Amino acid sequence: MTDNYYKYHVFICLNQREDGSQCCSQFNSEKIFEYMKQKIKKLNLRGKGLVRINRSGCLDRCASGPLLVIYPDAVWYNFIDESDIDEIIESHIMNQKLVQRLVV
Repeated sequence: MTDNYYKYHVFICLNQREDGSQCCSQFNSEKIFEYMKQKIKKLNLRGKGLVRINRSGCLDRCASGPLLVIYPDAVWYNFIDESDIDEIIESHIMNQKLVQRLVV
């Protein structure tokens, strides 16, 4: 088995539902995506062996949204704002500790 290219690969759902039903894009997920991407870059956590932040289409858990998932840990988080993202970065990505209050 080979090592993962990234230590953590984060997917943030940016799905938009045309029928108007609940989706992550209704909760500023695009803004959160940009925030998390820039924060990871600012902390020098981006790149091979580190972290990759990616856009995701529907993760098919819309009722729990907005959502992101961190691989290879397969941990799903709900988030509300930048402070939740800061906590996920500091706790999960930097210190390998789950943010229990945000786990879905």
